[in-house]
Amino acid sequence: MKTARSKIALLVPALMALMLAVTNLWALEPGPDGYYQTGEGIRVKTFAFIDVNVYRITHSIKQLPGTKSKQALIDADVDKKFVLTLMRDVDLEKMQNALKDSLALNGYKNKANVDKFLGAMTKELKENSRVTISYSAEKKATTIKLDGGTATVEGVDFMKGVWSIWFGKIDQPKLTEQLMSKLP
Repeated sequence: MKTARSKIALLVPALMALMLAVTNLWALEPGPDGYYQTGEGIRVKTFAFIDVNVYRITHSIKQLPGTKSKQALIDADVDKKFVLTLMRDVDLEKMQNALKDSLALNGYKNKANVDKFLGAMTKELKENSRVTISYSAEKKATTIKLDGGTATVEGVDFMKGVWSIWFGKIDQPKLTEQLMSKLP
């Protein structure tokens, strides 16, 4: 009986160490820039019966939220960013309207802020162009950078509106799932 107990006593710590090691294999680690990439996906637009890849998007955040939820990512008042890489040419007006409509769908209606943000888009978006949307927690400001312009809009409310485009009400819920797929 003592032999069995002593073997179990030795086995339990070994099993716990093994479980910890396996768990750490899947732990999300920050990149060299200090950001954790929470996921990536492809925005697809359907025309008639044809699916067209519009852009590849990644989401990164400096501090992981306490819970794995869309709302936690929207509300996180930490440095975070989206990087979009165009997979095809996109008409400037179509992109502006899509972002404006998504903000409105998610309840953000400050026209002056939306116009300032979208004002950074001054020319057609070509295939392989990059659009970076970042939030600075220190400055409480959201910045969009792309070939042709940069704009910064202050306010946590605007950041939450922008993050709601991909983590709020969206016509492609699979994309939202992909953007948070690496969260523990």
